[in-house]
Amino acid sequence: MDAFKTFIALLALINPIGVLPMFISLTRGHTAAENQRTIRAASLTVIVVVTVCALLGEQIIGFFGISIASLQVAGGLLILLMSLSMLNGQMGGARTTAEEENEAENKATLGVVPLGIPLLTGPGAISTVIVYANKAHGAGDYAIIIGCGFVLAALVWLTLQLAQPITRIMGRSGINIATRIMGLLVAAVAVEFIVDGLKTMLPVLGV
Repeated sequence: MDAFKTFIALLALINPIGVLPMFISLTRGHTAAENQRTIRAASLTVIVVVTVCALLGEQIIGFFGISIASLQVAGGLLILLMSLSMLNGQMGGARTTAEEENEAENKATLGVVPLGIPLLTGPGAISTVIVYANKAHGAGDYAIIIGCGFVLAALVWLTLQLAQPITRIMGRSGINIATRIMGLLVAAVAVEFIVDGLKTMLPVLGV
C-alpha cells in the first residue's frame, strides 16, 4: 500500500484548513479551557473514526449486504460531489443538520458533533478508509491506514490550536484557495474509486 497516496487522499478529504471558519464561529465566546477540550475531542474523533472504519468497516457494510465495489462507486460519486463543492470554495460539501447545530450548542460535545463528525470525518472520509482497508494485505497495511489517522489527528490538533493566526494570515481568500486545491485532489480520488468499482461490477453485470 502506498502510504503517501493514502495520507494525501485522507488529508484532502479531512481538510483541517477548510474547517477553521466553522471552528472559530462555533467556539466564539468560549474560554481557553473549553477550546482545548473541543480541540482534543475533534482530534480523538478523527483517530477513532479512522481506526474503527479500517478494522471493522468491511464487516459493517457486509452485515448490510453491501459490496466493496458498490461502496467504491457510491462513495466515489459522493466524494465527487464533495470535490465540486470544494472547487467552489465551500467546506468539503459537508452539511450539518438542525439537530447537529443544536448539539453544537453543548460545549461538551462540540468537538465530536459537528466538528469531528461530519465536518472532519464525514461520509467521504469514512468510505475512503473502508475502501483502502479492503485493499490492505496484512497488518502492515492496516497499520499504515491507522497511522495516517494518527498523523491527521495531530494535524487537526495543531491546525485548530493555531486557528486564529492561520485565519488572520491566510484570510478567507487563502482558505478558499487551499480548499479548491484539496478539491482537485478529492476529485482525482473520486474518479479512481468509481473506475475501480465499475471494473469490478461490470463483469458481474454481464457487460
